Amino acid sequence: MTLHIPVHDNGHLMRDGSPRMDVSLSAIREIGQPPAIRGRAMAEHWSASLYWRKVSPRLTQRFLAAGLSADAVTVGVILTGWMAALSLLIPSVAGPLLAAVFAQLQMLVDASDGEVARVRGTSGPRGVFLDKIAHYTTEGGIPIALGASLAISMGDAMPLALGALLGAMVLMNKVLNDAVHVARGSVGMANVPDSHEAREIGRPLLRLARKAFNLVPLHRVYHSVEMTHLILVAALVQTLVGAPVLWWTLLTLVIATPFVLAGHFVAIVNSPKLRPIR
Repeated sequence: MTLHIPVHDNGHLMRDGSPRMDVSLSAIREIGQPPAIRGRAMAEHWSASLYWRKVSPRLTQRFLAAGLSADAVTVGVILTGWMAALSLLIPSVAGPLLAAVFAQLQMLVDASDGEVARVRGTSGPRGVFLDKIAHYTTEGGIPIALGASLAISMGDAMPLALGALLGAMVLMNKVLNDAVHVARGSVGMANVPDSHEAREIGRPLLRLARKAFNLVPLHRVYHSVEMTHLILVAALVQTLVGAPVLWWTLLTLVIATPFVLAGHFVAIVNSPKLRPIR
């Protein structure tokens, strides 16, 4: 059965051609949150699954009523992410706290932009491109902003250099995932499905190594939500104990990340991602 989406006939469209739409919450959930989206293994962040998908339809409803396009909402994803990074330049715990809030807000808007696109039927490569820009610039920018903040407070350029290095490694970690899609596309293979089966490693020893590695899932820290939460906890502890905990946190991440990158590379090469997936 085709779901009817009522649209306000107000006599005009928005500048980008997007009509103002009056859509029920149930319709937004049905069209904007299909099982294929909510059941993704990697792309669906835990914050969306846990609570933001319960809230996002209300925000989506307002975006549709205002006549905003999905791309316009994705610009909001970019801006909230940048605010999360820039907030780290604010002295004291206030900066990390605000960064954690903006990182969470980015996840809410990120959930909503896809819903707007699916309800409007405007999903396409431009939206994916803008979404990539949002997450790449945010997740690469947060370590740089942390390094800059420490450089200012410590009067030393070394934290800025390490923050930039960590930001580059975070981006490389994301590039490894995108390189899989580029490699498959270049030989005419379909994209890798976002499923647990596509990530399964056949070799028993490597599979065991991954399970051991997942006991301390450091690779998850590179997401904007987890990293801002880690920075906030480090800032709170630093305030309590008076030790340079934020500096230690940055240094630890810089030392550990090359090992994460190596493990990620090995996992991809030995997974079905570079082979036909049935």
